Amino acid sequence: MSSILTNNSAMVALETLRGINKDLAMVQSEISTGKKVSNAKDNAAIWAISTVMSTDVESFKQIQDSLNLGNSSVGVARSASEQVTSVLQDMKELIVSAQEENVDRTKIQTDIAALRDQVGSIVGAAQFNGLNLIDGASSDDVSVLASLDRSSAGTVSASYIDVARADLSISNSSTAATYGATASSDQSIIANGAANAGTAVNLAGGAGNSTAITIASVADGTGYQIVLDDTGATELNSVGQRTFEYVANANDSVNSVAANLSTQIENFFSATGETNYAVSRSGDTITITNNAAAAADAIDVTANASTGGTAGVSAGGLGDLATIDVTTDAGATSALTAIEGLLDQSIDAAAAFGSAQKRIETQSEFVQTMVDSLTTGIGGLTDTDMEAASAKLQALQVQQQLGTQALSIANQAPQSLLSLFR
Repeated sequence: MSSILTNNSAMVALETLRGINKDLAMVQSEISTGKKVSNAKDNAAIWAISTVMSTDVESFKQIQDSLNLGNSSVGVARSASEQVTSVLQDMKELIVSAQEENVDRTKIQTDIAALRDQVGSIVGAAQFNGLNLIDGASSDDVSVLASLDRSSAGTVSASYIDVARADLSISNSSTAATYGATASSDQSIIANGAANAGTAVNLAGGAGNSTAITIASVADGTGYQIVLDDTGATELNSVGQRTFEYVANANDSVNSVAANLSTQIENFFSATGETNYAVSRSGDTITITNNAAAAADAIDVTANASTGGTAGVSAGGLGDLATIDVTTDAGATSALTAIEGLLDQSIDAAAAFGSAQKRIETQSEFVQTMVDSLTTGIGGLTDTDMEAASAKLQALQVQQQLGTQALSIANQAPQSLLSLFR
């Protein structure tokens, strides 16, 4: 049946053309925006996933900034610690030179004081954006935002890299020890073999002769001295007359006193290259050995004790630099032990900051890789395949032209009914 009111062919052609135009508009939108999923209407599930991933990408970019800031702060602290270490090494060289008796120790002490001030300048300037990790202002770790961890349930938590501070300041107060004026010969304090305190024991060379010095008791303010003297006419005179002393505090033990004195002697032998004599320790006993080849190459070893002294007060950071004084024999020898401990402290600080900086750099590289991977993943979900879109556009344009022609033909069908009324 033919009807002039209902043109089924035209309706089919029109519906087809509408579908083609709709697809054509969608492809044109994909080409112009570059996205096949640009809003939730296009594909709700993909849009939701890509949006979450996009927010993670922006968060990781902020984390990258945090890591860069942390890297710079730790880098400044590491560089400053290394510079402090270099200055302390220069100071150690001066202290070693002060072990000789025929040098101007006053001038050496002046140079040491200048280097100490230089350490203070380095520590004070070692800040980045106001954060100083080595000035001892705080003992709290510095947390650098390192990542956002998303669980399978969607819960997000932040993770941090904790960087420990180091105290290399010289502003902390320290007090040098004061050796007591009251001498004691009591073997219950210190004994040199069978000899009382204050009595010299002569060690002849040639047979590895030795003497054992025992720290018998410890009390706050008690002073302990070991004097080595090979200045006699028939002796080597490679050490000269050298005094090593320590004043105990309430927390010391016989072992700690012996350890301090033996360390002083060992450091002195090491700094001066002394091989004729040797020192060793076992618990509370210090053994001095004469390794000289000739029997006439003797050395006198004296152990002294005193009461009424004042123990030194050690400061935090590098504050003990203030008590280094090489103007005396005892001060020069004790300075060797002090500078070794301070050097270890600055070296440990530089090494710790170096490890932390390396970890931050590694995390920064990982975060950048994460950003790149997430960006690629988002693109795979939402970006338009331009090659496929171009081919589809060409096909739809042809379909549009054919659909338009089909609709034109369908619209002309009622015209054929006029022939029935002629």
